[in-house]
Amino acid sequence: MKKIPLLLVSIILMSGCATIFTGTKDRITFNSNPSGAIIYKDGVELCTTPCTYKVKRSINDTDIEFKLDGYQTRVITLDKEFNVISIINLGNLLGWGIDALSGAVMKYDRKTYDITLSPNKTASILEPSRINIDTQKNTVELIVQE
Repeated sequence: MKKIPLLLVSIILMSGCATIFTGTKDRITFNSNPSGAIIYKDGVELCTTPCTYKVKRSINDTDIEFKLDGYQTRVITLDKEFNVISIINLGNLLGWGIDALSGAVMKYDRKTYDITLSPNKTASILEPSRINIDTQKNTVELIVQE
């Protein structure tokens, strides 16, 4: 019977409280105007807007890309905050380490991102229908018909 309390104490000392109680991922909803943008994290496609995705927590910055043909790519950094549940670790350095490695020591602050994409502003190049070169006057005339 002495093994059960010892086992429970061992489990508590060898685990990160935030990892156990709040997990290591947050559900985040991504919306874009216009919709249909592909969402990328670290170069990996996650989903197409509008969508909800479970994003793994990290103590490092998490950048998300919104890509849609004909629009400028937008990169945002997800907002995060300290996960107060981590405090339950108190003096347990192993628990703090587990929470830090799993990313659970932080959590994503915002659960929804609404992003407006700007159209690409590329100049259209019209091909000339005729080119006149005058070598005596050193001029070039481009004739463009729309």
